[in-house]
Amino acid sequence: MKNYSRRKFVKLLGGTGALLSASSLLTGCGKAASARIVIVGGGFGGSTCAKYLRRFDSSLDITLIEPSSRFITCPFSNMVISGMQTMDSISHDYAAQADRGVNVVHARVQEVDATAKKVTLDNGKALEYDRLVLSPGIDFKWDEVEGMQASDAEIIPHAWQGGSQTILLRKQLMAMSDGGVVIVAPPKNPFRCPPGPYERISLIAHYLKQHKPKSKILVLDAKDKFSKQTLFRQGWEKLYPGMIEWVAGSKGGSIEEIDVATGTLYTEFGDTHKGDVVNFIPPQKAGAIAQHAGLANNDGWCFVDQRTFESKVHKDVYVIGDASIAGAMPKSGFAANSQGKVCAAAIVSSLRGVAMPEPSYVNTCYSLVSPDYGISVAAVYRHSEDKGIYKTGGGVSPIDADATYRSQEARYARGWYDSVTMDTFG
Repeated sequence: MKNYSRRKFVKLLGGTGALLSASSLLTGCGKAASARIVIVGGGFGGSTCAKYLRRFDSSLDITLIEPSSRFITCPFSNMVISGMQTMDSISHDYAAQADRGVNVVHARVQEVDATAKKVTLDNGKALEYDRLVLSPGIDFKWDEVEGMQASDAEIIPHAWQGGSQTILLRKQLMAMSDGGVVIVAPPKNPFRCPPGPYERISLIAHYLKQHKPKSKILVLDAKDKFSKQTLFRQGWEKLYPGMIEWVAGSKGGSIEEIDVATGTLYTEFGDTHKGDVVNFIPPQKAGAIAQHAGLANNDGWCFVDQRTFESKVHKDVYVIGDASIAGAMPKSGFAANSQGKVCAAAIVSSLRGVAMPEPSYVNTCYSLVSPDYGISVAAVYRHSEDKGIYKTGGGVSPIDADATYRSQEARYARGWYDSVTMDTFG
């Protein structure tokens, strides 16, 4: 990698760089009076924040609200879609949170009252808070997709939230005849996990090569370039020659309308494409509760103080993960994990009336082009008042790497997943 050695990144991935030793600074302070912290969303951001809040201050009364009893990750869901892993392997429960004294409530938040400092759940209960953390993930801008609405995802899956959509896309691929056409349509930026659609394309190609080698993948992209593009396309040419056709947005890849019943996509250039399996990934925005709470801007995302992740709309409300506008950081599970730690440090510092440790943020993303062919990108970020969160260093996999190197990165990818999920849910 450029600028940073793999050893340095391994340290960062373990979380030691995320807060510049904030753990020792905070846990060494005197105890604050117990405060009520409510966290909405039990994914990478919310679960990490709960864990580190407890680590930084054991006196806090922490409630984690998450509708599902098991969280299914989007990272590695592409491996489930391609048949390389099972759903159980990407499903995580909340037993560790309960063991450390976090009150886990499986419900959905219906309303946030930032003035009264309380949230109302779908079971009618209301919870008061001193600090509120929202980590709601994403929702979709269905009103920007002519001919398609939310319920149509049961016919044309997006599979951009782990769970039943993951299974649906997997079943559709298995049912497709050899010689069929799979259409994958990624959205414009910003969206969750910028390299995700291209790993999915790669692993669907791996599945087709093994089981349905006469089939093709057509990528109708709303963008003209994408994350790790050179690395992905090099892998496609090497492993799946002639199977994948990528069409840039300015060349006819941008979708204007969808006929859900027939699986037909119409581009803004007037071209028509029909798929046997269609994976349309809609444009995105912050999760529904952030919208209902009035925290999102006109583009659908939430402005925050990028040093602390406190909302710029409501005091004592914090937004982390995909829903937030976090400067140069991408919308990824690992970024949310890093932000959860920073947010926890910010909250504890605020409650104690002490200066917050200077934060550092990190993101890394491994992608599989095949089970034995991995590529990666990683970056370290800092914050300044004039630039917000900005990148200070990082790198990507080398273009000229040999098969041994790609195989090692594929193994690192699995280790990365185990590490970040253990840090988040363990």
